[in-house]
Amino acid sequence: MRDYLKFYINGAWVDSITPKTLDVINPATEGVAGRISLGSAADVDLAVKAARTAFESFSRTSRAERVELLERIVEEYKKRYADMAAAITEEMGAPGWLSQRAQAAMGVGHLQTAIEVLKAYKFEDLRGTTLIAKEPIGVCGFITPWNWPVNQIATKVAPAIATGCTMVLKPSEVAPFSGYIWTEIMHAAGVPAGVYNMINGDGPSVGAAISSHPGVDMVSFTGSTRAGIEVAKNAAPTVKRVHQELGGKSPNIILENVELEAAVKRGVQAVMLNSGQSCNAPTRMFAPAKKMDAVIAAAKEQAEATTVGDPNGNAQMGPVVSEVQWNKIQGLIKKGIDEGATLVAGGLGRPDGIDKGYYVKPTVFANVTPDMSISKEEIFGPVLSILPYESVDDAIAMGNDTEYGLAAYVQGSDIEEVRKVASKLRAGQVTLNGAGPDMMAPFGGYKQSGNGREWGDHAFGEFLETKAVIGYGA
Repeated sequence: MRDYLKFYINGAWVDSITPKTLDVINPATEGVAGRISLGSAADVDLAVKAARTAFESFSRTSRAERVELLERIVEEYKKRYADMAAAITEEMGAPGWLSQRAQAAMGVGHLQTAIEVLKAYKFEDLRGTTLIAKEPIGVCGFITPWNWPVNQIATKVAPAIATGCTMVLKPSEVAPFSGYIWTEIMHAAGVPAGVYNMINGDGPSVGAAISSHPGVDMVSFTGSTRAGIEVAKNAAPTVKRVHQELGGKSPNIILENVELEAAVKRGVQAVMLNSGQSCNAPTRMFAPAKKMDAVIAAAKEQAEATTVGDPNGNAQMGPVVSEVQWNKIQGLIKKGIDEGATLVAGGLGRPDGIDKGYYVKPTVFANVTPDMSISKEEIFGPVLSILPYESVDDAIAMGNDTEYGLAAYVQGSDIEEVRKVASKLRAGQVTLNGAGPDMMAPFGGYKQSGNGREWGDHAFGEFLETKAVIGYGA
């Protein structure tokens, strides 16, 4: 039982001004795993004031000082690596192997990437007699999600520190343990008082207070498009910069000339990873209509081979994060059935032999049409929709026919054709032939998947203002 009842403000652990607690549920057992305090606007105000005071000095630190600070954070993170992985498994149900190899690993990855970018980043550029200077934007408010909890904290905190900004973080109240451990790491690394502050709470109280606070210069939010719209509305009266990484309904176009079985199985695996709880999951598979029987057979085989169970065991897939999410996913699976899609694998209810925990069957629908709910709505669970296409142009048109544009995937044996298809997809990141992640590749979306970019050197720009000093070089 974890009692994480304090907040971190101005370099110290402090009590909430208005004490109120929330139970954190382990999604594998449905039991209480811990408690956090729920903050208020008054707590946010204290944290913002601390960050504003700290900004005066931290914004003037040297590149070398910030590199050294980030290196200390990496050292402390590595000491707590096992604790971080265990916390993620407990709070949101990621299997232990996934927490170890991917979830916790992303925290180190983003920190190390920020260090390498910072060492060579060009903050000043003399153009003729005018100096173009990139300066830290100020106090940043961060609101992060539960699905890749420490990954999303690191993608914001690491570049903010690297560019000389100060910050207030609100981790997800659904999966707050990893954020608490992250904060302990920051403290152990000697982050100067006020540079980094952390308050737990929900969106309507702490999230809204951060995004609307006049002392916050920039807010970065990762979560649903619906919540992102509220963040933008709250931020609008103070004209602060708003960065958003929101929902997705990513297409996976399987070209006719590909090794079909391998491509289909790879697509199914990518959807089931993290129990389908990734905003960039390739949840719409577009496959040649004349090969649909082979596509369905391969998808069914892969889905039914996906093991589901205790995240502390050897299962490939754990539970989804909460009862709320479980019910939402069940509702959309039922819609898929009711609207006439062909249920290939999985379906309603828990997997056989499991009677407790928020477990969902690895589910595949075929013969899905673009007008169906499961083709349009972000399910955020282990549910794949397979749509047939007659021509590649039709696949591209259907792939782009969505309000989202976060990610897309193309698989084919002719690399020139694959590249051509990728160039026509309206998405912020397109992955070709199952390529692995690139820590320097910018991540973010078109359309209602958000604005701005995270990861690598592109992330730095979100935290910098541009100043032109005319006559500097005269």
